[in-house]
Amino acid sequence: MSGSPRLILASASPRRRELLVSLGVAFEVIPAEVVEHEDPASDPRLMVAHNAALKADWVAARHPEALVLGADTTVFIDGTVLNKPADLAEARAMLRRLSGRIHTVFTGLALRRSIDGVRVDEGVASEVTFKALQEDDITRYLALVHVLDKAGAYAIQEYGDLIVAGRSGSLSNIIGLPLETTKQILTRCGLTATFPPQPPA
Repeated sequence: MSGSPRLILASASPRRRELLVSLGVAFEVIPAEVVEHEDPASDPRLMVAHNAALKADWVAARHPEALVLGADTTVFIDGTVLNKPADLAEARAMLRRLSGRIHTVFTGLALRRSIDGVRVDEGVASEVTFKALQEDDITRYLALVHVLDKAGAYAIQEYGDLIVAGRSGSLSNIIGLPLETTKQILTRCGLTATFPPQPPA
């Protein structure tokens, strides 16, 4: 397998790239050219698992000797998936819906290696509690953070203190890549890098 990247991240997300860098593993980024499933009425666990596998499978088919990591994250409240907002009006509506309430963030992970049939799928969930937001609070947040590429129209790591009251579960999952679970599946699949100590998830 020499000459092939040991690990490929099948995602264009800069947040996932930064999180994976923090694990201390060598990897390349090759975004999957796929159309993700984003039906708001979907079961969020199934949707993120499907999209993560879609990305990993697409890249793994083209780089069969590499371990390929796919991931997908979404926000879920009131039986509805909140994907990336189409515009600022939809972003504002999402933040109004999340205001003062608890929602769940789901991430699906898929690890593939075509040459020997490696297939690992995992799911992680965390809960986030929002502060009660006034319209001025929402306006301020939208002025500070580019939200159109973020599920649920927010990023907990960007001015999260303005909107988030608390959370339970993995912080890195809420950002987009649950590091502890990622580290476990990479190790299980033979990636033997010495992972640096991680801050609490």
